Amino acid sequence: MTEEAYQDWRTAAQRESDIAQARALREQARKAGLRFEVFLPSGLAEWVLDLVESGVFAGPSEAVFVMLGEQQELEPHDDLREEILRRTLQAAMDDPHPGFTLDEVEEHFDKLKSEPRVEPAVWQQQKYR
Repeated sequence: MTEEAYQDWRTAAQRESDIAQARALREQARKAGLRFEVFLPSGLAEWVLDLVESGVFAGPSEAVFVMLGEQQELEPHDDLREEILRRTLQAAMDDPHPGFTLDEVEEHFDKLKSEPRVEPAVWQQQKYR
């Protein structure tokens, strides 16, 4: 992903901390892999769980593994990535559903901020031997 395409929301100190952690873990990850936690927002979580239920993947971690591999394979092909972005944007513009006004968006986020947060579901990785 190019730097221009990704606007970082982290502070400079957070970025530096993440970079330092990546450097510190690199050698061990090269030898034995990397384990990390992933949070998926509800729509994406439902989609992944649908794929697990239909037998496409054994679990969310396999889905992330396969999809990150596909992303890595696509990385050198900027023309394909740009075409995917172009098609995604065109589909959004062609969507017949009405858009939202700024007031509606602000009202929605105000409501979200005022409501208690529900704890996310947690997938328990099965131990197979």
